[in-house]
Amino acid sequence: MMNVDDHPMEVEAMALFKQGESKKANQKQDEFLSEITRSGTDHCTCPVPCKFHGRCVECVTIHRGHGDHLPNCFRAMVNRRIGQISALTEDSFRPHPEAAKK
Repeated sequence: MMNVDDHPMEVEAMALFKQGESKKANQKQDEFLSEITRSGTDHCTCPVPCKFHGRCVECVTIHRGHGDHLPNCFRAMVNRRIGQISALTEDSFRPHPEAAKK
C-alpha cells in the first residue's frame, strides 16, 4: 500500500503555497498526484471492505452526505489536529478509548 498521508511531496507543496509560490506548489501537487496514480497500488487505509474502497471521491461524498462520521482515512489527521488544539488548553482533551489502544 502506498502511503498518501503526510507525503513529502505534498508537504513541500503546502510549504510552497504558504510562501506564496503558487506556481511551484501546483507543479509539486501535480507531481504528487501523478506519482500516486502511476503507482497503481492501493492507498486506501480503510479496513472495511466496502464497495467504495479506494474510490476517494465517492467515499468522501457519501460521508459528507450522511454527516455521521469521518472516513477512516481522515481520522488520524483530525485526531492529530485536535491534539494540537487540546495542547492550547493544557491537554484537557481526552482521546477516544480506541485511539489509546493503537
